[in-house]
Amino acid sequence: MGERPVVVDTSILFSALLKSKSIFSEHLLTADVRFFVCELAVVELFKHKNRIVQYSALPEEEILQAYHLLLRRVSLYKEDLIEPQHWKEAYELCKIVDENDTPHVALTLELDGLLWTSDRRLIRGLESGGFDRFFRPAPFTSL
Repeated sequence: MGERPVVVDTSILFSALLKSKSIFSEHLLTADVRFFVCELAVVELFKHKNRIVQYSALPEEEILQAYHLLLRRVSLYKEDLIEPQHWKEAYELCKIVDENDTPHVALTLELDGLLWTSDRRLIRGLESGGFDRFFRPAPFTSL
């Protein structure tokens, strides 16, 4: 597997579920990387299931199959296991952009990993705070 673990935020998971062929789903299903999500990501996907079905180009049954595959490919990390100092640092980085992203950043810090997000506003905000540990996958040629 790849060198550093990759924390996948909710925006990537949403993107992977909206189309059967996307750079997000291809990487999540085939890359030689250990992917992690925090509990918040699973809750968010469940919370927005109806919107995912509404905006997806896929029938609901295919979305459920894709969701099942994605959950099998990522490791769920219990947020209670994240050290308090990582929560504090993540909150300080996220509070000017979106506090709701704190768990993803805290988990990235906890695992000494890379954050995979498609949220450009979050990326800019984190970079302005000195955070530069992002996963930037190479494009797939098979799409």
